[in-house]
Amino acid sequence: MQAVEITKPGGPEVLALTERSMPEPAHDQVVIKVAYAGVNRPDALQRAGLYNPPPGASDLPGLEAAGEITAIGAGVTHLSVGDQVCALLPGGGYAEYVATPAAHCLPVPDGLTLKQAACLPETFYTVWSNVFMRGGLQAGERFLVHGGSSGIGTTAIQLAKAKGARVFTTAGSDEKCAACVALGAEQAINYREADFVETMKAEGGADLILDMVGGPYIQRNLQALADDGRLVQIAFLQGPKVELNLVQLMTRRLTMTGSTLRPQSDLAKARIADQLREHVWPLLNVGTIAPVMDQEFALADAAAAHARMESSAHIGKIVLKVA
Repeated sequence: MQAVEITKPGGPEVLALTERSMPEPAHDQVVIKVAYAGVNRPDALQRAGLYNPPPGASDLPGLEAAGEITAIGAGVTHLSVGDQVCALLPGGGYAEYVATPAAHCLPVPDGLTLKQAACLPETFYTVWSNVFMRGGLQAGERFLVHGGSSGIGTTAIQLAKAKGARVFTTAGSDEKCAACVALGAEQAINYREADFVETMKAEGGADLILDMVGGPYIQRNLQALADDGRLVQIAFLQGPKVELNLVQLMTRRLTMTGSTLRPQSDLAKARIADQLREHVWPLLNVGTIAPVMDQEFALADAAAAHARMESSAHIGKIVLKVA
C-alpha cells in the first residue's frame, strides 16, 4: 500500500511517499481503508523528532482517519466489514490502510461526509476529555480557549457553547476572530492588539482556560483565572519551562492540570469514545455542531499540508485525501 513516511527528523520536506505492507488486525482491532486522514500538530511534532510514537504503534504519522472497515480481528463484535467509521489512531493514518482498536472507532455522523468525519476524532477526543472530563466545564461558566481558529479551538468553541458556557477565545487576526465569533464565541480577542488577561479580568475572570501555547502564557493564564479557576494545559507551542510564582494557587484556590492523548491506554481512550458517543455525537447528528474545514491535500502532498498548518494561516482542519 502507499503511505507517507518520515524519512528523517526535520521540516515538511522530509515527508515522502513509500510502499508499506498491509496492516493486519490484532485482537480487538479493525483495519480501515482510509478515505481521508486529518492533519494535526502532533504529526508535525513527530516529523520534527519531538513526539515519538508509543510502543507498538506505527512509525507513520496520522492520528485520525475516516473510511471503510475491511477486516476485523478476534474479539470485535460491534463492528463489521463494510461499516463506515472515523477513528482515533495510535499512528499510521497517512496510508491507504490502517489498523486501530475497534473501541476507538465511532460512526460517521448523520449528514457528514467521510472528509468531514476524518476531522473529528483527534480534536473531539482531546477537547471532550480535557474541557469536560478533566476541566469540568459547566453551563454558565466563563471559558477561555487559546488558538480559537485552530482545529482544537473551533471544536472547543462549539462544544462549550452547545453545553451552555460563555465562550471567550484568542486568535491572531481580525479574520480569525470573526470566524470564532461566528462559531459561538461571545468575544474573540486579537492577541496582537489586546491583552486577554485584562479582558478576562473585566469579565470576572475565566472559570476554565484551555491552553496549548505555554511559555509566557502560563503565568498570564493564572492571572486571567477567576478565584477557584482551572487551567488545563494540552501543549506547549512556546515551551514548557517557565518560572512561576505559585502563591496565587493557594490564595485563590486555583487548579493546574493537563494531559496528552496519544500515550493514554486503550481503555482510557475507549472511555472517552463512549462519552463522545453519548454526549457529542447526538449534537453532530442534528447539525448543532460541525467540523470546520480549511483545505484538502492529496496524500502525496502531505509536505504542503504540513507547511500550511505550520504557517498558522489555516482556520479549522486540514485533511489528506487518500482514496
